[in-house]
Amino acid sequence: MLKITRRDFLKATGGLTVTAAVSTALSRPGRKLAQIHAAVPGYDMVAEEHIVPSVCLLCPSGCGMWGRVVDGRLVKLEGSPLHPINLGALCPKGQAAPELLYNPDRIQGPLRRVGERGAGQWEPINWETALSLVAQRLADVRDSGHPERFAFLYGETRGQMRGLISYFSQAIGSPNAVSHDSLNIEAGKLAHQLTQGIYDLLAYDLEKTNHVLSFGASLLEAGRSVQRFASGYAYMRRGRPYRGKVVIVDPRLGVSGAKADEWIPIRPGTDAALALGMAHVIISSGLVDRDFVENYAFGYEDWEDEAGVQHQGFKSLVLENYDPETTAQITGVPAGTIARLAGEFGTNRPSVAVMPGKGGLLNGSVNGLYTAMAIHALNALVGSLETPGGVLVQRYPTCPGWPELPADPVAAEGRQAERVDGAGSVFPLARHAYQAVPDRIREGYPVDVLFLYDANPMFECPNGGARWAEAFNQVDFIVSFSSFLDETAEHADLILPDHTFLERWQDDFIEGLGYPGVALRQPVVEPVHNTRNTGDVLIDLAHRLGGPVAAAFPWAGFPELLKWRLQDVGASWETLAELGLWIVPPDQVPNRGSDPWLSQVVGRDRQNTPQDGYFDFFSRELQCLLQTVDEATLQQLGIQARGDEVFLPHYEPVNYQGDEDEYPFVLNVVTLMSLGPYTANANMPTLQEISGMVVNETWDSWLEMSPESAHRLGLHDKDPVWVESPFGKARTKVRLVSGLRSDVVNLPYNQGHRAVGRWAKDRGVNGLELMGPGTEPLTGLAAFTNTRVKVYRAS
Repeated sequence: MLKITRRDFLKATGGLTVTAAVSTALSRPGRKLAQIHAAVPGYDMVAEEHIVPSVCLLCPSGCGMWGRVVDGRLVKLEGSPLHPINLGALCPKGQAAPELLYNPDRIQGPLRRVGERGAGQWEPINWETALSLVAQRLADVRDSGHPERFAFLYGETRGQMRGLISYFSQAIGSPNAVSHDSLNIEAGKLAHQLTQGIYDLLAYDLEKTNHVLSFGASLLEAGRSVQRFASGYAYMRRGRPYRGKVVIVDPRLGVSGAKADEWIPIRPGTDAALALGMAHVIISSGLVDRDFVENYAFGYEDWEDEAGVQHQGFKSLVLENYDPETTAQITGVPAGTIARLAGEFGTNRPSVAVMPGKGGLLNGSVNGLYTAMAIHALNALVGSLETPGGVLVQRYPTCPGWPELPADPVAAEGRQAERVDGAGSVFPLARHAYQAVPDRIREGYPVDVLFLYDANPMFECPNGGARWAEAFNQVDFIVSFSSFLDETAEHADLILPDHTFLERWQDDFIEGLGYPGVALRQPVVEPVHNTRNTGDVLIDLAHRLGGPVAAAFPWAGFPELLKWRLQDVGASWETLAELGLWIVPPDQVPNRGSDPWLSQVVGRDRQNTPQDGYFDFFSRELQCLLQTVDEATLQQLGIQARGDEVFLPHYEPVNYQGDEDEYPFVLNVVTLMSLGPYTANANMPTLQEISGMVVNETWDSWLEMSPESAHRLGLHDKDPVWVESPFGKARTKVRLVSGLRSDVVNLPYNQGHRAVGRWAKDRGVNGLELMGPGTEPLTGLAAFTNTRVKVYRAS
């Protein structure tokens, strides 16, 4: 094709841009690609135009997308019709992603701090100098004989990147690869581990289910995989002859409740009691799946151990303690409603009880873990595990194992050290305790070199800013891979900016469907700035260190690593790159008790108890961990139950921060569809423009309050108010929302930044700053839902 300038093209088309012309053509149904081309004046004069498949990374859904590139510039993104998660749809975040790529506030190359930390004084340096500095720091840590003093904090990593971060840390000799999972999804993963023996989030077969009972999962607004739930929800409601029913259990109505058949405004922190009250009705009414509880479950009935000691089972615990009347007093849900919900759940099979995939409900106290266990027990009671329309174990593509690490005595000793976050020691059940890191550093755990990847803990941790700043001052050298000068990157010594997801190679395991699949994130355009893929940087650093560390990394770069790890997924690299994904739907679900059931579905990840294919109503893993602890330890762990109840799903009252008389409202920080959970989203103007459409608010924060509570306080809609907790206060405006309990107030997440960029900085308030900084002692989860506040008019 003839190469022409942009000005020539606009002149030839009468000022009509490619984006507008193609969008107009695409809006007409039934148009084929050739017809679309013909519909664009002067189209044949464009030098280059092509479509590149990729995967969105602005929320955890991982939606497939197609990028339309003209003259080397991305002009439009649309959903990939081949991707099973979004089926051609694309949410506003994905549509706005070019604003991330071409954002004027992106860091354009490596930066080195020249002033005090946090002072904002930087100088640009070249990549060779930057990488040499980092490699020398890592070498110094290893030469000191304490490689465990290297720590790597990371956020939402996908596909091979998570494994690479862990492998890199182990090769250095550190156990300190710390995920932010303790801020959101860890409670659900631990609950699945303690009951089903699967340490992972599970999938829900919504297309075939008849009844969905969602406990605070925010299915259609900000759950773990919003687009997956949206497509499955739509099919369940309108894509088949029998319309499924959806019930939302949540103190806040939200978008999910507004679209549901029924909303249950439950008292905050009492979801476990409701689940167990429903279990009481299901059991006493004979609605359990008798085959499952008798042949494929442990601890449903009372049982006797090898020493002849009698133990209480789930059935007797529930029947003795959680009748509908008692449960109603705890939850605020009428006993008749509890009985009806249980009857509908037990008789309209297949049915699923959905727990939150991120944050909120399950973070706050040990009650969060037991709540997740109680919710999942409902699925087991009605036989909804690994059945059409039920709860499915998520399978992943087959990949070669990571290479065995070379002999390295220094690294081997370092890997045995106690973790910087206290996971597995201070917090015995925890895999990660991200928000506990600053306290551990301030208490004396030495960290010499700290890496930060997709991590902004100063903003995203409850009451975290000052604690993290103090901890950072005790770290010798901090490296951030952020694309923006966010709150945490401002405290780094060196910034090695990553590509955006539209400029890099990266894989993305498809989650939420049950069957294995992988999507390929590939450069839609050449890098806009002097940035590098962090995967390439880590491999480069390993090579620079030489010796056993370099020997552990045989790949020239991250794309070569990807090709090696994805060689057995079922498609060639060329096919994967062309289509953007590859999936392998299963022929059938495994039969109960079969070899696949034992190896994949129940018990696969158990560490201390038999992998026998039994679902644990009575958690044997938890018993192994806690059966010998004394009374003082149980009190230290915050567990109020005693005896066998400790190992069974049960309700534990939440220990709230703030006296109820002085602080009458429970504060809930809610994630919205618009801004989502990631820091960079707050600096995209289109997302700010639609940030609060549910209450007609944009570019700012607001406090959701029920009209009843506002009337009691003498407040009116849009009044300026102070929201105050025992830990701080923030000024915003109040918006009256009828779909909300009167003892709860909500602040939207991802406003209140003090950095990032021109569209995010100094806009609204960060509700997390009002929350307690605690970590739950058993699981290592962050405390999100145990803070009370008071609200009063601002002068």
